[in-house]
Parts: sequence; structure tokens; C-alpha cells
Amino acid sequence: MMLYHQTLDKLRTLRLEGMAQALEEQRQQKDITDLDFEARFALLVERQWIWKENRGLATRLKYAQLKIPNATLEDIDYRLPRGLKRAHIDQLRASGWVKQARNCLITGATGTGKTYLGCAFGHQACRDGYRTIYFYAPKFFRALQLAQADGSQLALLKKLARAALLIIDDLGITSTSPKQYRDLLEVLDDRHGQGATLITSQFPTEEWHGIIGDATVADAIMDRLIHNAYRIKLEGESIRKLRQQTPSDK
Repeated sequence: MMLYHQTLDKLRTLRLEGMAQALEEQRQQKDITDLDFEARFALLVERQWIWKENRGLATRLKYAQLKIPNATLEDIDYRLPRGLKRAHIDQLRASGWVKQARNCLITGATGTGKTYLGCAFGHQACRDGYRTIYFYAPKFFRALQLAQADGSQLALLKKLARAALLIIDDLGITSTSPKQYRDLLEVLDDRHGQGATLITSQFPTEEWHGIIGDATVADAIMDRLIHNAYRIKLEGESIRKLRQQTPSDK
């Protein structure tokens, strides 16, 4: 018994919590002795692997701060009349586009599920091991502004540059100054070819030039976003108006 407790203590000291939990469970299983040593050890290793993966996912999701943290691609409702095809999602499901530092632009009217879809892609990226950061667009620009004011701009820019996936939700929803769009350009320039960026907006991409205002800055931003981007255009009216017909809002 003393040796058993010493083993548990050492496993936890080594931060092998999954293996320690599995060892405790094995002691409660009467038929576990029917398995040979290698089979029992494989079960311990498998539990440690799962524990580490789950812990890593929880850490990445906490870091990402997704607006809808439980949004998943599996729960998307394709029955809603918004022009979303399963093939569009399957093309991006494996997060290969994140690994390749490609972009994804999701547009559509208010209430068509842009935020849910963006968060679902963010959740999938976290599951696939990629560091992800989510920002509601107005808060994104405020964060950049505050960072400039308190001297933490360099640290924030480094944080944004290190993220494998940056999500900016609802671009153009509020009035934004030319200076703030120049800041966005700097962020995109740091990430160009290094990280993937997902942007949602209720405005079609053809109108982004007008929203940005400064033609030179708009050209530069669009060049960095559009060149290698996947585009998803959601159609139809607000899902909230369809709730009486279909209860899902995903």
C-alpha cells in the first residue's frame, strides 16, 4: 500500500495526473488482472494522453475568449435557408487553412449566424492545437488604442502576431477612424504569411473599401485579406426571425 501511494505521489509530482487517475481506477477493477502488464500500461499511457489533450484544449479555449465558446462545426444547422453548404464547411474543417496561414471572410446580414460560424472555426482550431484569439471588432480597436496609451502596444502586437488564428468579429459595425484602420493594417502586415485571419462582417467585401475610407490603406488591407481567402457568404434573413420555424440559431 505504501509503495502504491508513493507511486501516485511521484506520478503527480511528474504532472502525470491522467496516469495517476487511471492507476487509481485500475485498482478498483476486479478483472484488471486479466490483462498483461503491457496492456495495463498502455491504458495508463492512453489516459495520460487524453488528459493532456483535454487540458491543452481547455487552456487554448480560455486563451481564445470566444464569444460562443461551445460553438462547434458539428452543431451547424444546414437546414436553415442561408446558402450555407456542408461542402463549404468540410473544406475548412481540418484547419489546414490555419496551418497554411490562409484567411476566411464570412459575410452576411445581421442574425445569419456569422459569429457562431466564426467561433465554431475558432473552436475547431483550438481542438486541432492552434493558438486562437477572438475579438469583437469594436473591442479590438479599443484594445489597440488603449495599448498605445499605456505603452503596451508592442506586447499586444506580439501577442496578435503569435496567434495561429486571429478572429475579428463584425468588422464595420461601428464607425472607425482612419488611424485605427492603419493599426489594423499593421496587425495584418505582421501576420501576412505567418498566421490565419478570420473576419466576419455584415457588409459584403465589395463595400469594405468604402467602409475603410482611406483608399491607400483600404487597398493594402484588402490585398492582405483577399488574396488567399476562403469566402463564405450567408444569405437570407435573421435566424432569430426564423425561430418559430426552426429553433436552432446556429
